[in-house]
Amino acid sequence: MGQSQSSSSAAAPPKALHVLRVTPSSPASHTSIEPFFDFVVGYDGDAAMSHSTVDVAELERIVEAHENRTLNLLVWNSKDQQTRVVPIVPSRVWSQGSSPQNSQPSLLGLSMRICEPEYALDNVWHVLDVSEGSPAESAGLVPYGDYITGWSGGILSAENDFYDLVEAHVDKPLRVYVYSSDFDALREVVLVPNRHWGGQGLLGCVFG
Repeated sequence: MGQSQSSSSAAAPPKALHVLRVTPSSPASHTSIEPFFDFVVGYDGDAAMSHSTVDVAELERIVEAHENRTLNLLVWNSKDQQTRVVPIVPSRVWSQGSSPQNSQPSLLGLSMRICEPEYALDNVWHVLDVSEGSPAESAGLVPYGDYITGWSGGILSAENDFYDLVEAHVDKPLRVYVYSSDFDALREVVLVPNRHWGGQGLLGCVFG
């Protein structure tokens, strides 16, 4: 488990489940699924998938039926525009003891939302400049190489969402997801916006 199988080129599906987060130590964390760039479009053997949108209720039923057995998910990636097969073994064992009482543990460890993949990543913030001694520098943001793609609460769907989010987190930690084009990797970064770092703005960086 954990290795993706053969890929095929495919245009963006009309609707899919956008992967927002992969929970550490979960079944999904042992696969190649990556947040923000991957979209679950169905499962191997889903005859309707090729000409229809993902059936969320049916997928939930299939995941339940494959508890502790290998399920081949069909995952479309927005970077390479390909759909690949990702084997995963749904299980509740990994979350025993960590889930709130009376809650149903996740079988996959994925946080997802239904969306239109073609427009899901329209709003990203390209880091163009980082001031010395700023919150952005302390967080390790890299000019030109880094892109803010979302935050721990999900995707930023409008142009001003990020700025509103920063204003709401003055002197409080803000967890954002940053894609590095230099290393083709997504990482979590903690920003602490503040007005007393000695320069202009809450973060001390310029976005484009």
